[in-house]
Amino acid sequence: MNFVLSSGVTSASYILASILFILSLGGLSHQESARRGNWFGMFGMAIAILATLFNAKIPNPALVIFPMLIGGAIGAYRARKVEMTQMPELVAILHSFVGLAAVLVGFSSYLGSEGLFDGVEKTIHEVEIYLGVLIGAVTFTGSVVAFGKLKGFIRSKPLMLPARHWLNLTALLLCVWLGREFVQADSIASGMIPLLVMTLIACIFGVHMVMAIGGADMPVVVSMLNSYSGWAAAATGFMLSNDLLIVTGALVGSSGAILSYIMCRAMNRKFISVIMGGFGGDVSSSPIAASGEQGEAVPIFSGECAALLAQSKSVVIVPGYGMAVAHAQHPVFELTEKLRESGIDVKFAIHPVAGRMPGHMNVLLAEARVPYDIVLEMDEIQDDLPTTDVVMIIGANDIVNPSAIDDPSSPIAGMPVIEAWKAENVIVLKRSMASGYAGVENPLFFKDNTRMLFGDAKHSIEELIHSLHDLL
Repeated sequence: MNFVLSSGVTSASYILASILFILSLGGLSHQESARRGNWFGMFGMAIAILATLFNAKIPNPALVIFPMLIGGAIGAYRARKVEMTQMPELVAILHSFVGLAAVLVGFSSYLGSEGLFDGVEKTIHEVEIYLGVLIGAVTFTGSVVAFGKLKGFIRSKPLMLPARHWLNLTALLLCVWLGREFVQADSIASGMIPLLVMTLIACIFGVHMVMAIGGADMPVVVSMLNSYSGWAAAATGFMLSNDLLIVTGALVGSSGAILSYIMCRAMNRKFISVIMGGFGGDVSSSPIAASGEQGEAVPIFSGECAALLAQSKSVVIVPGYGMAVAHAQHPVFELTEKLRESGIDVKFAIHPVAGRMPGHMNVLLAEARVPYDIVLEMDEIQDDLPTTDVVMIIGANDIVNPSAIDDPSSPIAGMPVIEAWKAENVIVLKRSMASGYAGVENPLFFKDNTRMLFGDAKHSIEELIHSLHDLL
């Protein structure tokens, strides 16, 4: 005899899961409560899965449990193997799975709906299917391209096709017309043609949309695709008449949209301008860079750098994606502890778009157990920089580029940046003089108070720690 929950128990379980999801989002909004937020989310999802499995609408839960175990095993394996530096790519590809699931559920729901609905109910159901497949297809291919750009096998430079805006408008109008044909179709067979054509157009649009977005805008793209995946899940909930899926999808979609807006504000960008094609490939042709008047980068060695840190009273560390690539977060924590034990005030300055996804640097520093109270957002640390003895920049580039303020012709003009050059001394840890992900030259490297510590960030920090043992 199968164990089946009553409709009342199922509804109560869905309400409890929804509350836990809301608490999870609230917890994830602060570093101190993020771990608790994760637990709320996991408990909520466990309740949601169990309530769905033993719902009367599923006659044989074993048929669902078996593929769930396979997928769960694959997910657990990937979660254990993935590096923290690969989290943006993992998030992007997981978004694509949500989009693909929405497409498959949409087609399945349509093929199985013959004779189940009539009149207005039929129209509403088909509109839900159409929108779910449309959003899912865009999310699927857009996320795959984002994964490719983050992984590096698709170039970060934006693809600017001629008349690309007209192409996008044409695709949109075609999808609207195909939606009309789909809803007015008198049979499943005749409705499949516009649905399939729309799916193809939506897939192509997803590719084109993300290909036209430059590398420097990728953090916004990740949060944007997160929003799309949420709306795709909500549309799937409408197709399946699952209230919890609607609520969960709406939470993810709205929170992702809000995050995208916050990210755009942090970059002084308009959301529409990002979607229509952002910066991210061309080196700045500013007058200063072009004339070669930026000066000469001055290198510094570990011993000199350690002596400068030992004489300082205040140090601000600005982490970037280079720290993630070098796996330097743990040595950075060790360096921080060494300096603080010697009475040196150490703080971290986090730019909202540092790394390749929202909160990337916060996650890395939390993994290394850096205290939350010394990890400050850009707006919180900006006023302290003019009185800071040393700003140490670890693998960051675009987020400390003064061109955003000084050069109106720069592709990143107007983007809020951490004004590291205002400190008494600036030390930049980089492998080379290569430009950042936005492909823009950084005049900071040539300023009189800047010194370049070249090499792998992890090894450089370890050498600094070793040198400091003899000085502190």
